[in-house]
Order: sequence, then structure tokens, then C-alpha cells
Amino acid sequence: MHKKGCSKSVCQCFIVPNYILENMALNDVEAARVSLAKSRQMRRRRIFKEYDIKGVTALTDAGSGRHGESARHVYDCKGGTKLRVNEARKEGDRSSGDHVVNQAYDYSGVVRDYFKEVLHRNSMDNEGLDLILNVHYGNKFTNAYWDGDEMVFGDGDGIIFSNFADSLDVIGHELTHGVTQFTSGLEYEGQSGALNEHLSDVFGVTIKQYHLKQTAADADWLIGADIMGPTLKGQALRSMKAPGTAFDNKLMGKDLQPDHMRNFYKGERDNHGVHINSGIPNKAFYLVSMEIGTDKAALIWFDAMQNLFATANFNQFVQVVIKAAQKLADGGTVPHTAIKTIEDAFKAVGLPE
Repeated sequence: MHKKGCSKSVCQCFIVPNYILENMALNDVEAARVSLAKSRQMRRRRIFKEYDIKGVTALTDAGSGRHGESARHVYDCKGGTKLRVNEARKEGDRSSGDHVVNQAYDYSGVVRDYFKEVLHRNSMDNEGLDLILNVHYGNKFTNAYWDGDEMVFGDGDGIIFSNFADSLDVIGHELTHGVTQFTSGLEYEGQSGALNEHLSDVFGVTIKQYHLKQTAADADWLIGADIMGPTLKGQALRSMKAPGTAFDNKLMGKDLQPDHMRNFYKGERDNHGVHINSGIPNKAFYLVSMEIGTDKAALIWFDAMQNLFATANFNQFVQVVIKAAQKLADGGTVPHTAIKTIEDAFKAVGLPE
């Protein structure tokens, strides 16, 4: 079902923060300058997009899936900026001759199936919402984003960033923004916005580990390592294991993420630090996963995700996560030791304050 989102305020959530693109633009990376201008233009137009809160409205009659089943639709922008123009592959179609189209199709299926089979959630809205993915967006567009309806992926410049649809954790991250939109609706600013980004990072890495059959100890805990071009291979956008260490180079600058509340970013950049301060709860999730396993930690975080409210801050998030752990432990889903593990992990990053 192609359907319209039903949250009053919908963020336009980009995987690459503006402060990275700004640094690249200052270093004469033309693709970053163009992408930054395009991102700002889109943010002005859609950052808080209004939807009809009274009900769900059909956008199109896809006809590719039965009622209640989430179908994938991959569109090829062919270097342009119009969305949903050239459908390159839809649910059930044979493989395309375009590797990027196939990656977007396959990886979105992995994410959809994880939410359905492991977390028992039927797509982003739990009602079988179709997954709309637009690839080859713009000319060397160096970003990917969720806009409240659909996902958009640039090809990168091939030097600093490669294709953004070529990363399972990036697609998992962006799709999780959709799940957040239909659950807690976390506002995309300050601490609630950092939690929004945090949850997307959590399920981006969790789904990657699940797909690769990795343990917490085996995983690299990086977001965006697969989209780094040949110039910056070995670096990433974020590290959940060691926030603040994902990148350090002239083009991107220095990773600004803190791993403790003592270094909490209080400035106005990045919507008051949504991509920056997410490093603090990210580190806590990593610590919990190392003790009880990423699979168990993700079950707790997903339960908490559904019980948050739009303006939740870090302290409130801690309490919701602990309550989720208590509930799941009482039901035998996670060990009772998870509660103390979570308390210790948040204490290690300075929470609650």
C-alpha cells in the first residue's frame, strides 16, 4: 500500500550532517557544495511537513501487493531531482541490470523482513506501508535521506563518498526514521532529535549484524563505512563503539560526537546537535550489547521506542529503557541481569544526570 505518513511534524533526516558537508565545501569539494545547497533547499521546503492526522490517505494504487503487505518500489531518478518518475524495479520483479537499483531493493527487503520477523512490525507504520526508494538522485549528490514519505539516495562523488544505497546500515538507518515517525514521533531537535538519530543508528547496525550473522564482539559498530569513497576508505560517519573516532581528516573534519554527558554539545549547529549528541546513547547501547548481545538489546530498545513521546530527553529515555527491560525480563524474553547492565551502561556515559 502506498500511503501517506500520519505524523504532524515530519523531519527530513539526512545521513550526512550539514557540518560535514560544510567542511568539505570549505575544502573546495564541489559535490559537497552543490549537495549542501540542495539539502538546505529541501529542508526549507519540507523539514516540518504537514500531514492529515485524521487518517491515512492513499497516494497511488500500486497494485503490486495484497492489502496489508509492504511492497518495495525502486525508482531511478537518472541524475535528476524528480522523485517517483521512472520505476526501475517493484516487488516481485526480476533483478535489474542496475546494481544500485538491486542493492536498494535487496537491502530494503532485509530491513523490512527484520522488522517483521524479529520485531513483529509490519513495515514502518505496522500496517504494511510500501517502501519507496529513489536512487541515482541528482548529480553526484552526496547524501541520503528520509523525507516522511520515501527514501532518496545520491550516487556520491565517487571519490569521498560512493553510492549511498550500497550500504545496509544506511538503508536501515533511514527506514528506521520512518518507524520512529509512526511510533514516538520524536521531534528532530535537541535531545529528542538526538534520540531520533540514535534509534536509527541502533537499528542500522543491529540489522547489519543480524544479516551478517555477527555477534556484538565481531561487529565493527560503524555507520556509513560502506559509503566511503577511495579517498577515505577505512573511515565512517559514526562509531557506536567509540563515538568521536569515526573520521578525522581535512575534508570531513573531526568527528564531533561525545561519548559522555560531560562533553555534551550545547551549540546550535546540527539542529542543536542531533547527529552529534546521539553518540552518548549510542555508546550506552554498544555497552549493553556487549554484555547481553545486540539481539536482546535491540528488543529492549524497540519496546522503549514505542513508549517514548515526541519531546523525550535523555533522562526520560533512560527510564523508558529500564522499564522496557523490566517488562521483557519478567516475560522471560531477556535476562533479569539486563536491568543492571542497562543502568551501568547509562551511568558510564553520565546518565541520568
